[in-house]
Amino acid sequence: MITDLDLKLIKMITSHYWIHKKGVGEKIHHNGRIFYDKFEKVEEPLTRNLLQSHFRKEITIAHSLVSASDKVENIVFDYNGSNPERFWHKAQLMLREEGFINFTAYETKTSGHLHLYVHKGHTTFQEACQLAKILSAKLAQKMPIEWKMFPSIDIPKNFNILVIPYNVYNKERGASWSRHM
Repeated sequence: MITDLDLKLIKMITSHYWIHKKGVGEKIHHNGRIFYDKFEKVEEPLTRNLLQSHFRKEITIAHSLVSASDKVENIVFDYNGSNPERFWHKAQLMLREEGFINFTAYETKTSGHLHLYVHKGHTTFQEACQLAKILSAKLAQKMPIEWKMFPSIDIPKNFNILVIPYNVYNKERGASWSRHM
């Protein structure tokens, strides 16, 4: 199970949370595409008891990536491929080359599925979406695309949520060799 300290690295928005609903979900049209909303927003603080229920897999809780003031703390690679070790290695090298010094990969409920949080700090939603596309394109030069990027302007804004991870896969915290220190 993930520790409180590792969970704090995500800098989650805890003023509200999203809970998974049973069934297909509500049908939403966005930019000529159809989405099904399987999560319901709960306007209550995210508590330790709720997190414990999530970690015991009794409920599924997601957190928002975009704050009410349109700020983003993390750019996230949602990897769903067959080789997480290779993905971590290639992503780690690319992120170091781009000057990022703080990033953490978390395991999700699905085996081999990772959420790689790149800790960017207060960034506007638009800037975060552009940066996500750039980072994805740079990594796509080194390996086949087996991920989605968050946040994304291509999906409804309330779909920029991620299920709270279950374990830390690997992390990178500050390095003297970074060119953007």
